[in-house]
Amino acid sequence: MFPDAGFREPTDDSVLVEAEGKLGEELPAGLKQLLLESDGIVGQTSVDTVWGIEQIVEQNLYFRSDSSFAQLYMPFDALLFFGDNGGDQFAFVQTPRRPDIFVWEHETDSRRWVARDLRDYLARSLADGGDDWYH
Repeated sequence: MFPDAGFREPTDDSVLVEAEGKLGEELPAGLKQLLLESDGIVGQTSVDTVWGIEQIVEQNLYFRSDSSFAQLYMPFDALLFFGDNGGDQFAFVQTPRRPDIFVWEHETDSRRWVARDLRDYLARSLADGGDDWYH
């Protein structure tokens, strides 16, 4: 369906369980299923539309613990980041848990809705139209 998208080798359940332990929260079901099929998706212009599980853990722990971020931005604890467009980050809202996808625009610290769920996000972000599809 998206010939320009790049798919990676799948991860496995044990890696996802370990990741959830490090994050201290359960990953959304749709994201877990996707990672079991492809450990990340690279979009048409080589952006990480969906990060691999290692990067998901690394980036979320960094965003939640970096003291300079705490001084510059609203807290990130309610978000679970999982991809980007080369600048802005995409996330599930974990508190309250919901399937919607939001974008965090780093220049303004705004967080706004961009897709109703992971499937909708993938359809929108991997379709022709460029990396700024959500504007």
